[in-house]
Amino acid sequence: MLPNDPQRAIREATAAAEPRLIEMRRDIHRVPELAFQETRTAGIVAAELARLGIPHRTGVGRTGVVGEIRGGRPGPVLAIRADMDALPIHEETAIDFASTVDGQMHACGHDIHTATLLGVAAVLKDLAPALAGTVRLVFQPAEEVLEGAAAMIADGAADGVDMAIGFHNHPDMPVGTFGYVRGASLAASDRFDLIVRGKSGHAAHPYAAVDPIVAAAHFVAQAQTVVSREIKPLHPAVVTVGMFQGGTTYNIIPERVHLKGTVRTLHDDARDTAEAALKRLADGLQATMRVTCDMTYVRKVPPLVNDDRVLEPVIAAVQRQMGAAPEPGEPSMGSEDFAEFAARAPAFQLRIGSGAPGRDDRLHNAFYQPDERCIGLGVQALSRAALDILT
Repeated sequence: MLPNDPQRAIREATAAAEPRLIEMRRDIHRVPELAFQETRTAGIVAAELARLGIPHRTGVGRTGVVGEIRGGRPGPVLAIRADMDALPIHEETAIDFASTVDGQMHACGHDIHTATLLGVAAVLKDLAPALAGTVRLVFQPAEEVLEGAAAMIADGAADGVDMAIGFHNHPDMPVGTFGYVRGASLAASDRFDLIVRGKSGHAAHPYAAVDPIVAAAHFVAQAQTVVSREIKPLHPAVVTVGMFQGGTTYNIIPERVHLKGTVRTLHDDARDTAEAALKRLADGLQATMRVTCDMTYVRKVPPLVNDDRVLEPVIAAVQRQMGAAPEPGEPSMGSEDFAEFAARAPAFQLRIGSGAPGRDDRLHNAFYQPDERCIGLGVQALSRAALDILT
């Protein structure tokens, strides 16, 4: 039966769970685990779901966990997803629960996300009789390498899902605030490797060699024209070369150069244009600079497109629960493999403010520390969204 005052019921249940959620978040933060290595974290999740009496499966997508809360009446399946993996960053915060693993850190707040979804599980378990449908709790590995969602989906995590909600903490938004973007909110992420092969020789006699460094430098410069001259100005796109590796010393022209880069786009036609253009530029080097080029181009994840069919009821529910409407925001050229779930069912990713007063934090930073109050606030917002959607 639906509580007479859902706002109060969710607020009180969250307050009761919050100390434990913070304790679990700090435990996870102390022992961060990289992509597809989240065995300890998954064990904490599974143990908590078992304590709550929530049926669950482990080993989904290698190290993921899926739990299900069945409502008192039949209805749609709503998936809520949290990511669990950490980053290869050495923590510099000096907090008393800092990472104990050298070179690894929860610098993107996935420890916050994991604790938040466990809080949602605790709240919704008690409200299950009022639900018309099923809440699927998806604890996902390997978001940082954009591979965990596909792995979980291959193991059935999206089977039968009618709609999905994702969420991410945002240090650029003050704690206590929420945000959203209509339509494409995060970019597609694609990657390329380019091997440029020439002919090695002495730096004093370049005419007797074929210089792959000069050829590769031409490619880097030309790649910047893809965005400025081939993609519509109103369609955002970013082409970045993140690695340029070749040569060993001052006076030797090397045999080869290796480039690595990424392409970010919000629209399918821009994505197609960028891939075709970069491949054409690589082919052009062979014709004009006597080198040979081998390009490997991999499409990782599509853009994350928020669907109004989920967005609208979620932001309405957040306003009812929190007393203030989420604020509209701008798309980001960052990427997120929750897009794989959004490509299979109507979906929406909620932005949860995690910025601590007086701090200027950034994600993927060795000093990052979100305001832990965002855990309980996120639990309230997501629990109310699920309750309202499924009643």
